[in-house]
Amino acid sequence: MSDSQLTPVAFDIETSGFDADAVITVAGFAHGLGESLILNTGGHSEVDRNTLVRALDEESTGTAQLDIVADEGELLEEVASFVTNQLDGDTHYLTAFNGETWNGGFDLPFCRTRFLQHGLRWPFGDIAYADMIQLVDRFNTHDHSDLVGVYDVLVGEETCDPFDDSAEAVDAFETGEWLSLCQHNLADIQRTRKLAELAEQFVARSDFKMKNLQPPRR
Repeated sequence: MSDSQLTPVAFDIETSGFDADAVITVAGFAHGLGESLILNTGGHSEVDRNTLVRALDEESTGTAQLDIVADEGELLEEVASFVTNQLDGDTHYLTAFNGETWNGGFDLPFCRTRFLQHGLRWPFGDIAYADMIQLVDRFNTHDHSDLVGVYDVLVGEETCDPFDDSAEAVDAFETGEWLSLCQHNLADIQRTRKLAELAEQFVARSDFKMKNLQPPRR
């Protein structure tokens, strides 16, 4: 299947901070059937999963799936399971907003380090990747270059994001505000996937600059 026929699966993570000991608190994927989220509670407290799922389903584009784990290692294993069982390199491409670019990015580099430190195999195999931040300058976004700003200019629809600043997700993890934390991740993956769908309609195929995430010795 050619790149032009691949459908986007948006990916985003939340973390407990940016220090060396920071961990992934939520990992989310937005796809054609809805969204799949993995919540790491850090063993802080028990969580009413059914209540969370009902609330997230109300904001989903389809059906919201939620896995709840007690630590980052389990979260990474669930990410690997989703990638292995749900991502198909013949039909999907992975996308994020500043997830990974030629000179940096956040989500994928952070994930690589965490998979390495947990002694886990890198799960993203033969799958194409395109970063939406690299397509921002193909639109007039009035000098906005962040996900929320670009989304508001180009789409403008309300989201379920309870936070004014993504830094609030760090506090939400510490205080156990699980619904707010999940809603923030849900909003970000929905924003990213919507931007990917718009880009597919308006931006030249060559500008997507897709790369394959499979390491040469995987």
